[in-house]
Amino acid sequence: MAADLYDLGDMPPLGHVPARMHAMTIRAERYGPPRGAFAREIVPVPRVEAGYVLVYTMTAGINYNNVWASLGSPADVIAVRRRAGATEDHHIGGSDGAGIVWAVGDGVRGVEVGDHVILSPGDWDERSEDIRLGRDPAASRSMRAWGYESNHGSFGQFCLVRDVQCHPRPEGMSWEVAGGFLAAAATAHRQLFGWHPHVVRPGDPVLIWGGAGGLGSFAVQLVRNAGGRAVAVVSTEEKARVCRELGAVGVLLRTEFDHWGRMPEEGDAEAHAAWSAGVRAFGRRFWEVLGERRGPRIVFEHSGADTLPTSLYVCDNEGMVVTCGATSGYRADIDLRFLWMRLKRLQGSHFATTADCRAVVDLVDRGLLDPCVTSVVEFDEIGEAHQEVYENVHPWGNRVALVNARRGEGAERARPRDGV
Repeated sequence: MAADLYDLGDMPPLGHVPARMHAMTIRAERYGPPRGAFAREIVPVPRVEAGYVLVYTMTAGINYNNVWASLGSPADVIAVRRRAGATEDHHIGGSDGAGIVWAVGDGVRGVEVGDHVILSPGDWDERSEDIRLGRDPAASRSMRAWGYESNHGSFGQFCLVRDVQCHPRPEGMSWEVAGGFLAAAATAHRQLFGWHPHVVRPGDPVLIWGGAGGLGSFAVQLVRNAGGRAVAVVSTEEKARVCRELGAVGVLLRTEFDHWGRMPEEGDAEAHAAWSAGVRAFGRRFWEVLGERRGPRIVFEHSGADTLPTSLYVCDNEGMVVTCGATSGYRADIDLRFLWMRLKRLQGSHFATTADCRAVVDLVDRGLLDPCVTSVVEFDEIGEAHQEVYENVHPWGNRVALVNARRGEGAERARPRDGV
């Protein structure tokens, strides 16, 4: 007999939508470090409206979006949504995930109840006027980062997405892998191949910050696959080993340098000289591990304030620094002379296109891209997993949380490099 609430992993009859569900929530009164901000609650199942899809969540990825959500900074995501008319007083995060289509709203295309899908965080309205007039969906006024700017993410027993966010889960791909790689892999793909003419070409040197992290581990592999030469920056010898195994031609340890952060004031000659010595030493070290006196044609950025001054300095003439985030801070200094006098490009890159998503799903399915899902946590460990990201003590690669799935489920033809 159908019920209005089910335990995690206790699947309702296909298509029956219960009234309530388990979710890992954040509330404004708990804003702070993730360990205390997340709490398991029973909340209403989101309503399915036109163009939307309700998914029975199997697994959910861990990423930095919900560190920011838990802190309530740089944006109070609950307050922002309530000012826009939302009624929920809680936030259900999760910007990566996979599951089973459970219900569909009017006008939904491309998915049906019962489909197994991988979910992308690119939440935009394809009916939006600016998209219909040709604007990049990621730049649309309707664009929201699902599970951060928009609610009902993958940390709920059921999650709510637009049909455009659903991508077919390849047969035999485990739920652990399916829910843990798409956001980072597609974002990295666009950074490296979406900004012509600065796309990775055979032989191109590419500097990759955080080479053993979620984004960096994909960037190293994508550069390798394109015939480029990836040089990764990491913090430990263990992570350096991982990057070499993924295909990096060289690795730099950022702990060997101390010039990070905002640039000194122009009038402080001593501090500026020290910074210049540090950044030049970093550049020489890059040449050394590359084996050639040549700067990176592309610098793969996402760390922000601590590294952007160095990135712009070492980037080759007519090269590009491309960034999708700022985990070390948003307020970064650059010396504009390096930008205009050396014809360099500073490019913002926000998530990915639908084509990028399908490309990386196909690469993982064919065994050409390791999803680097290196650890799996239980549903009630979601807060602790984000705490480790916040403190930068998390394992290398990508992490996934079990929601309704059990370990190893759905891997009847698992690939040898699934990583779990």
